[in-house]
Amino acid sequence: MTRRAYRLALLFGIAFAALTTPWMQAAPVSIQEPNTTTRTVAAISGRVDRIDRSMRSLTVRTSEGVQQTIYVGPELKLYNELKTGDTVTVRVVESVVVATQPNARPTAVIDSTAAAKKDSQTSDVMQQLKAVVTVESLDAATQTIIFKTGDNRRVIRPVADGHLLEGLKAGDVIEVTYTRERAIELQREP
Repeated sequence: MTRRAYRLALLFGIAFAALTTPWMQAAPVSIQEPNTTTRTVAAISGRVDRIDRSMRSLTVRTSEGVQQTIYVGPELKLYNELKTGDTVTVRVVESVVVATQPNARPTAVIDSTAAAKKDSQTSDVMQQLKAVVTVESLDAATQTIIFKTGDNRRVIRPVADGHLLEGLKAGDVIEVTYTRERAIELQREP
């Protein structure tokens, strides 16, 4: 995750907490630094369905029929040589930010992609989803979390990086921001 994106996520978290915290409180609320992880997602392989040269994106259809649209930066020169129908493998970057939000109300998942693209100087953001949820339980040994969403769904999720669970406990209200960004590797398959 870039420093700018981290600062924006931190600023958003602090601003949101300030807006949702009453001015007169009996006890101060401690706000934990957001936990952040950035990782390379498993490679996406498939056939190129569409190429948008002006947006530097390509749409890849996997063998399962799932379409993925991926931003490809100018540093990946192979993009300029691709044609519709080529078979490629693309690796992309994703990041997750978990920030405590005392006194916030849980929400359903919100697609914040448009706002993230507007705020991003590099337009690397392909998808961003946010949700405020209530932690029901955590299991550090199996790296799983159980939480309840604003639409009253109980969700169990594995956590790829145990660092995201640090400092959290049952009852915490947290904002989770998932961002899928740009391609970092592009290969044409024979």
